[in-house]
Amino acid sequence: MSSKDEKPENGGFFSSISSSVKFWGSAVQKSVTGLLGYEGLEVINPEGGTEDAEAEAERGRWKKEDRDSYWKMMQNYIGADITSLVTLPVIIFEPMTMIQKMAELMEYCHLLDLADETDDPYMRLVYASSWAISVYVAYQRTWKPFNPILGETYEMANHGGITFIAEQVSHHPPMSAGHAENDHFVYDITSKLKTKLLGNSVEVYPVGRTRVKLKKAGVVLDLVPPPTKINNLIFGRTWIDSAGEMVMTNLTTGDKVVLYFQPCGWFGSGRYEVDGYVYDAAEEPKILITGKWNESMRYQPCDGDGEPLPGTELKEVWKVASTPENDKFQFTYFAHKINSFDTAPKNLLPSDSRLRPDRYALELGELSKSGSEKSKLEEQQRAEKKHRESRGDKFTPKWFNITGEITPTPWGDIEVYEYNGKYSEHRASVDNSDTIEEVDVKSIKFNPWQYPDLH
Repeated sequence: MSSKDEKPENGGFFSSISSSVKFWGSAVQKSVTGLLGYEGLEVINPEGGTEDAEAEAERGRWKKEDRDSYWKMMQNYIGADITSLVTLPVIIFEPMTMIQKMAELMEYCHLLDLADETDDPYMRLVYASSWAISVYVAYQRTWKPFNPILGETYEMANHGGITFIAEQVSHHPPMSAGHAENDHFVYDITSKLKTKLLGNSVEVYPVGRTRVKLKKAGVVLDLVPPPTKINNLIFGRTWIDSAGEMVMTNLTTGDKVVLYFQPCGWFGSGRYEVDGYVYDAAEEPKILITGKWNESMRYQPCDGDGEPLPGTELKEVWKVASTPENDKFQFTYFAHKINSFDTAPKNLLPSDSRLRPDRYALELGELSKSGSEKSKLEEQQRAEKKHRESRGDKFTPKWFNITGEITPTPWGDIEVYEYNGKYSEHRASVDNSDTIEEVDVKSIKFNPWQYPDLH
């Protein structure tokens, strides 16, 4: 809708300023210029063209006074990595932490089971890459997860026969490590997000290493995902787009799959679309893959030129599950599941994300309490760090060890953490013991600290 047809309700500064058109990928941006204090403001409407940025900028979840205030603050960080620099209000948060969100990749883990069971090396990559794509439905949520406290953990059980553990292993820079395992696969990740603030948008680069070992097949897969851009952080309706290549490589055989995520263009053209091929070790295409990461993925055998083989047809390999209607935080059913105690094991670790008082208060809709609890946790984290450093101690993760290995990624190098096996021993001890009394999870106080007796 053009701003000529409908004036913003507030009128405000948009009625008296000039505009210019810029591009990111093929998406249209309206750069609003000409007013002191709002230089560089860019508003992108994924469903529009070049003339509706002014009306679009007046939409979104922010009140005008809050929006203007945060725009002035965020200008100080333009061009910077804001992963751990900016303190934001809980009004833009979802009741989940970053390490909980890591577990959402396990929703469609049956695809990894299928990848392990098949004897076709190319179908193995079709299943595995579709699993990697499936999490983007969760990634399109526009609410920000809470940053984990150093030493915070997340445990998940009762899903697909897997055991999942994640831990915040570093605070500066923020880094997480995760491990999942069932009868078919072992999943390991070291994750560090790198960001670049562009004003009203932020680019997110997934600096990390993801490895999947398929037990029966005896192969190891490496995943490099594409970057993501969060548009309209403050002005306009926030929306998320991923554009670029996803590459999954079979490190054992040299086969790989390369999938291209299309950027959003004018009036939403290309948004969500993914296309690519499975290649053998000689880089000859074997199977084409196509679909939308918010709907479904399909595959079809192809010839050396990438053309579908005669007598074959596209077959569906993955389809997104139904989602709740009008969910406040855009949660999937699985997101609600992992946020509940239904997926918690017996005697949950006191460092588990579910137990965070700020997260729980936000889940109940108590924004003021959530904000105050968030501030308390941040103060405790600073006090614990000061006390630890005064003793000359270093933080040591409990469930992961740093390896000393440095892995290059398209966006920078990352130190690799590996699962040390101690959580498996801990969980087996708890699950097999008749003497350990099961504790009511509601009575457990959140405690990720290495020095819990600080006042």
